[in-house]
Amino acid sequence: MNILGIESSCDETGVALVESRGEGTPALLAHALHTQIDMHQAYGGVVPELASRDHIRRVVPLVRQVMAAAGRTLQDVDVVAYTQGPGLAGALLVGAGVACALAASLDRPTLPIHHLEGHLLSPFLSADPPEFPFVALLVSGGHTQLMRVDGVAQYELLGETIDDAAGEAFDKSAKLMGLGYPGGPALARLAEFGDASTFDLPRPLLHSGDLDFSFAGLKTAVRTRLAGLGANVCQQDLAHLAASTQQAIVDVLVRKSVNALKQTGLDRLVVAGGVGANASLRRQLNEACAKRRVRVHYPELALCTDNGAMIALAAALRLQSGAQAATRDFAFGVKPRWPLADVVRHAA
Repeated sequence: MNILGIESSCDETGVALVESRGEGTPALLAHALHTQIDMHQAYGGVVPELASRDHIRRVVPLVRQVMAAAGRTLQDVDVVAYTQGPGLAGALLVGAGVACALAASLDRPTLPIHHLEGHLLSPFLSADPPEFPFVALLVSGGHTQLMRVDGVAQYELLGETIDDAAGEAFDKSAKLMGLGYPGGPALARLAEFGDASTFDLPRPLLHSGDLDFSFAGLKTAVRTRLAGLGANVCQQDLAHLAASTQQAIVDVLVRKSVNALKQTGLDRLVVAGGVGANASLRRQLNEACAKRRVRVHYPELALCTDNGAMIALAAALRLQSGAQAATRDFAFGVKPRWPLADVVRHAA
């Protein structure tokens, strides 16, 4: 079974084709991605209307590119999957509309997929795929969550952010420092030249006793430290502040992840989402988990950002597990706000 996946929730247009053999991990046949970073840099962030218009321009050529790379034709597609949410409403509508129109023209069923479930399952496409059950640290954009994952569509929320997520803390702090867009990677690059012990920044909820997160106070502390440095901040001070900010975020993510492993008694951790590409986070998580003899799994770096491969994979795994059936109902809607905890099993 060949499943075509289309992702268009924010500022990346992703298309991929995976092959499901009914069991085991589906094979990624081909994928292609177009990022809108260059277009949005001039505005310091994503402009939803521009994002939607760019998805319209990119998605069909990317479908053609993926089919050619996979050596397949559209007639070989058995199911068309697409991101239904969460994300920008207009951007989601582009991917959903194209997916359903394509499926209708081919008389093939469709399968709407939760964007965060795609991230959650993306490590199964890595060279070191995980096994169920595991604890998942999901750090993607405006989402920071810890989940217990017992199988496909078997998710228990352990903790989540109550205000700013880790990705937002990176991006907003970077913007305060004048580092441009996208802020998170820029801050991480600058942090390599700084000393993380220079500024004493807060670690919100580090000792709260629960598994929830809060990073809004950290952003406020960064603004205060910047104001104290005066108008002419030297590059070295900015590097120190970037390193201190990154370390504060990483400390919280590592501590909460270890606590989740202790609470569940599980010995496997999956890290997914864009912040999961952060080298400092990976290094410190690996060190902390090695002490507890816990295996840590990450998606391939190319699949940490939004992409079509994770959507096609999630669809294939849901079909294989019987969690959901594809349908030929070509009417579609999108869900800009859609908690992952709401994704439940729908027996085929």
